[in-house]
Amino acid sequence: MEVKNCLTSDIEDIMALYDAARDLQIQRKMVVWPSFEYSYLKKEIDESRQWKIVIDHIIACNWTITFEDKEIWGEKDKNDAIYIHRICTNPKLRGNRYIDEIVDWAKQYAKNLGKRFVRLDTLGNNTKLIQHYTSAGFSFLGMVKLTETNNLPAHYQNERNCCRFELDLQIRN
Repeated sequence: MEVKNCLTSDIEDIMALYDAARDLQIQRKMVVWPSFEYSYLKKEIDESRQWKIVIDHIIACNWTITFEDKEIWGEKDKNDAIYIHRICTNPKLRGNRYIDEIVDWAKQYAKNLGKRFVRLDTLGNNTKLIQHYTSAGFSFLGMVKLTETNNLPAHYQNERNCCRFELDLQIRN
């Protein structure tokens, strides 16, 4: 198992993972991600913000990171965190708790950058995801109603209730 930056050559595989995630979101009546354009993903890859877990040359899981997230985190966004978005697992490999690998990686990555926090969010009152993220060590900070969503992907326009999660690296996790 390796954590690596995604490559432009991974975009088709990443898009297939997002398609599978959207199918699951629809099936489970969750907030559904929009289709992300090739150019959008390429930009994230070019900025070294798309990551993957690779097992036997297969992308088992991928996610993206940002270094600011003012629309979601408001005044808490003080250039002291990395933000994880769009965790997506290969449907053939679901149930392997890749979140634990992502958390281990994110803690080290954030520390190496001098950041104090690792944060993520999910939309709606998804109790299974709340439990999933808290079981991986995140503190559930509660739900907020987003007001400034114009610069966020489309799924944030349709569901403004946002659950926020945080790992404080100054607290022993």
